[in-house]
Amino acid sequence: MYNTDIPGRAELPTSKQLFRSTLIAGASAIAILVAIVLPSEYAIDPTGVGKALGLTEMGEIKAQLAAEAEADAIAEAASQSSVKSVSPDPVDAAPSVPVTAPSAPITSPQTVTSPARSLTSAEWNDEMSVTLKPGEGAEVKMTMRQGAKASYSWSANGAVVNVDAHGDGGGRSVSYQKDRGVGKAEGTIEAAFDGNHGWYWRNRTEKNVTITLRTKGDYTGIKRVI
Repeated sequence: MYNTDIPGRAELPTSKQLFRSTLIAGASAIAILVAIVLPSEYAIDPTGVGKALGLTEMGEIKAQLAAEAEADAIAEAASQSSVKSVSPDPVDAAPSVPVTAPSAPITSPQTVTSPARSLTSAEWNDEMSVTLKPGEGAEVKMTMRQGAKASYSWSANGAVVNVDAHGDGGGRSVSYQKDRGVGKAEGTIEAAFDGNHGWYWRNRTEKNVTITLRTKGDYTGIKRVI
């Protein structure tokens, strides 16, 4: 068997060469951080490279959705506190603030998928309309048991809104979908756990937007909570 020869001292890199390689690696890491990571994650683009590559817009979307989710959690927590005082149902009164350590493992949530066909108006169980002023948000939730499925279809009637489809209950929270500038959507939500599951919309346009929501499926109640 042939073993590779151990390199001699003369063949090993010198301290100067190692120092130069370290400087090059460090400079490359800083360049990637400034040009790629900061624009795409935090919308910080000191070089302008992120804007040219479309990464800054990605970072702006993430920052805006994060801010709206935080505002949603604060507003919903206040709303749920008032609901708890008038409703003995532990599902309706479940806290909606997302937690980082759920009391029990949560399986991966069922993503929102498109149904095989669109339902006619007569086939929907519930329909409601919500009008949002510029900058205003609204939330509609269905009370569902784990594994229950509900079909839905909503439209901003020619306009667009930001949307966050999520669920909460029993100290748990889950996000099904987040998007910006959407005019309509349809599909199915499968509840990841017992609780309240639905949508939060925010109008970022300069005109009033009316959202029409239609739902059908295994839920025991639906209401606007914000």
